[in-house]
Parts: sequence; structure tokens; C-alpha cells
Amino acid sequence: MRSVLVACIGNICRSPMAEALLASALPRLQVLSAGLDALVGRPADAWSRELMAQRGLDIEAHRARQLTAAMCQEADLILVMDEAQRHYLHQRYPLTRGKLFRLGDAAGMDVPDPYRSGRPAFERSLQIIDAGTAAWVERIRKLQ
Repeated sequence: MRSVLVACIGNICRSPMAEALLASALPRLQVLSAGLDALVGRPADAWSRELMAQRGLDIEAHRARQLTAAMCQEADLILVMDEAQRHYLHQRYPLTRGKLFRLGDAAGMDVPDPYRSGRPAFERSLQIIDAGTAAWVERIRKLQ
């Protein structure tokens, strides 16, 4: 495995946090994030930046980008935040079959979108992102 793509809707809240956590835990892999309906060019949400900074992870340089077919094709693993996103990507990009999963699959949970919510919503989403990334890191390490 060489690359992981993490996706959410806007690419400013959930996927930048998941990208930072995965990249930190798996430094030999290329980890990218993108949005299904990205707020292209916008930085990560202030709460996402603050929560990552508290963990020593800097996402200040992050800028939202739109998910593309090329990104899906190049990624060895694609992780989305909820079942609706997984279904949408399967429909739009059939080439994702077999490599597209929910980040929270191990816990059987979707990661709720904290966009335009306060810190508690971001903290709740991050708890699920933490659990999901930990489970995927373990699986990926076994494959390497």
C-alpha cells in the first residue's frame, strides 16, 4: 500500500483531521484528503486546526480541494465519513469498488459533520475519527 485518500463533504473539518492523524501514524504512506463538494481553497476550520495543534499536528497549510476521478484511481485506500458518501462515490466512481470504506467501519459508526457547530461537535467527531484512524492504522500496518 502506498496511498490513502480521506474524503468528506467540504474538506475543511473532518477529512483534514483524519489526514493529519493518518499521516502522522503512517509516515511512509502518502495521505491526502479531498471533498465531495469541497470549499476549494479554504483552510481547515478553526476548531479542526486548534484540536490538531493540541496534539502537535499542524494543519495550518491545509487548503480544501475537490475530489476527482484521478485521485480515486491513484489511491490504494479511500476512507469516507459516512455511508451516504460511500454510496455516492461507488455510484459516481465505480473504480472505487474494493478500496472504498467508511473511516468508522470498525466501530460501525458514521463520523457526524461538525461544520458550523461549536467545539463540542468537533470533539465528538474527532473521538470517532481517532477510533477509526487507530483501527485503520492497525490494519494497514498488518498489510505492510
